[in-house]
Amino acid sequence: MENHYLQLRKHIEEISPLTDEEWETVAACFTYKKLRKHQFLVQKDELVPSEYWIISGLLKTYAIDNEGKEHILQFAMEQYWTSDFHAFQNQVPATLFIDCIEDSEFFCLRLENRERLCSEIPKMTNFFRIKSHYGYIALQQRIMSLLTQTAEERYNNLIKKLPLLIQRVPKKLLASYLGVTRETLSRFKG
Repeated sequence: MENHYLQLRKHIEEISPLTDEEWETVAACFTYKKLRKHQFLVQKDELVPSEYWIISGLLKTYAIDNEGKEHILQFAMEQYWTSDFHAFQNQVPATLFIDCIEDSEFFCLRLENRERLCSEIPKMTNFFRIKSHYGYIALQQRIMSLLTQTAEERYNNLIKKLPLLIQRVPKKLLASYLGVTRETLSRFKG
């Protein structure tokens, strides 16, 4: 477990170096959680008490429309932050599902603990601001790719940007993320 905390500290200190005393305060605000493949981290209509930093594993964030079709918004793997951020920040029921594609381990950070950290350690405010901006940029890029690129261009860009993700995500989920059928995905790869 100590190794996991060292990973988290390294992740935070890539943006905001901490003293040992500050780190002790930060570490005390995180709790460990482990889920198996196919278990839910977040379910629609439930409250979302935490945001999650992924230690190991792979997850998908998605919505289900009125016809029962799944729309994948994001895949998240090691060192990603994930949650239904709207539900988390506003303490309202979730509109999204997040479930594990692989067995996964997380650190959980409750909203009150994040607020406490930002109040007591201003460096953490900077850390969360920068991480939020990175997430917003990734979301903007995903939306723009859906609006301006063909599915094959999106697939090729995903291979360039996240080649290891392609190997870990089942083809059915990858096709859904790209907005194509499995057969079309197979033609891209052929």
